[in-house]
Amino acid sequence: MSTIQVTDTDFEKTINDNELVLVDFWAPWCGPCKALGPVLDEIASENQNIVIAKMNTDENPNTSSQHGIMSIPTMMIFKNGELVDRLVGAMPKDAVMQKIEPHF
Repeated sequence: MSTIQVTDTDFEKTINDNELVLVDFWAPWCGPCKALGPVLDEIASENQNIVIAKMNTDENPNTSSQHGIMSIPTMMIFKNGELVDRLVGAMPKDAVMQKIEPHF
């Protein structure tokens, strides 16, 4: 599955309508966010059972604020609409997958 872009408007629908969602909170000026992008694209292309949703925090401040995003990149994993894990900082694919796999 490919990555999708989410906004303040469709965030709740995205996490509630999909069984497993990883939301990547990022901004265009963030160097570590840029490094993480290809890692998440690769995970999305290799795993059909997870939606990778990217949210630009500069353009969508409400959701970022509601979820206490203080630094980016921050990734939040939702299963059936419930937050099950949070990861802060850019990390390699193996580390991200270790956090995702228990929720498949």
